[in-house]
Amino acid sequence: MTFNLVEELKDLSYFDQHVVSYLELRKQKYTGCNPRGLILARDKALTKKVLAYHRILVPRFAVVPNRKKVSISKRLRFPIFIKPLNVEGSEGVSNASLVRDMDRLVERVSFIHENVNAPALIEEFIEGREIYVGAYGNEQLTVLPAWELTMSKLADGSPLIATDKAKWDPKHQKKIGLRTGPARLTPLVAKSLALLSKRIYRLLGLSGYARLDYRLNKFGAFYLLEANPNPQIARDEDFARSAMHAGLRYEDLLQKLISLGQSYTPKA
Repeated sequence: MTFNLVEELKDLSYFDQHVVSYLELRKQKYTGCNPRGLILARDKALTKKVLAYHRILVPRFAVVPNRKKVSISKRLRFPIFIKPLNVEGSEGVSNASLVRDMDRLVERVSFIHENVNAPALIEEFIEGREIYVGAYGNEQLTVLPAWELTMSKLADGSPLIATDKAKWDPKHQKKIGLRTGPARLTPLVAKSLALLSKRIYRLLGLSGYARLDYRLNKFGAFYLLEANPNPQIARDEDFARSAMHAGLRYEDLLQKLISLGQSYTPKA
C-alpha cells in the first residue's frame, strides 16, 4: 500500500498522474485519485469543457498557449482573471491577475508565459463568495461541510482573490484578515451544493478525495472554478478541518483515505 503525497514530477505538477499510472501497472494499491481523474482535473480548461458540456456553470474562458499572441472571443467580457493553466498552489496569481482592459490582459499573459512557463487560462471573473467543498469516496461519496474563505480587512472595492501571498504568507494573511471556516448556507443551498459536488466528482472520474473550488455569485449561482484531486490533508488544512467539523477525527480521516485506496479497482 502506498500513501501517495506526490505533488509534482520533475517540477511539473501535471505529471503526478504518471506516478499513479506506474503504481497501477505494478498493481500497487495507493491513496488518492486515479490517473484519469488527475488528467481531467489538472488541466483547468479541460475540466471546464467537460462540465460545460453537462450544463454545469463555469466561467467563460480561453487558453493562450506559450509563445502565442492573445486572441479572445468577443463573448469574453471584462473584468478577466488570468492564471496558469496547469499549475497548482496559486503560483503566478496576484492582484494583477485581474485585468479590466486588453493592454493589461496582454501584459499579464506575457507574465504567465515568461515567469511561470505555462499556458495562460483567461476567464471571466466571477464576483462573489469563495466556497470550497471537500469530498471523498470511490463509488459511494461523502461530501464534507462547505468551507469559505474570507478577507475581513480588504480595502473597500478590493476583489476577493486567493493570491499566492494570501495562501502562503502569514504576515499578509494577517494584514488582509484572511480566515477560512464553515460557510453560512441555508440547509436547502447546502444540500443542493452537495449534490452538485457529487455530480462534478463523478463527471471528472475522480476517486479517493478531492476539493472543489466554487464562486457563489450575488444571484445564488455556484460556478466551479477548478477541481483539486489530492488536496493538502495536513491536520490544520481546510480539508481536514472540514472533516473534523463534520465529526470525523483526523486519525479516522487518514484511515478512511487508506481504506478507499485499498478498495479502489482501476477501470478499463
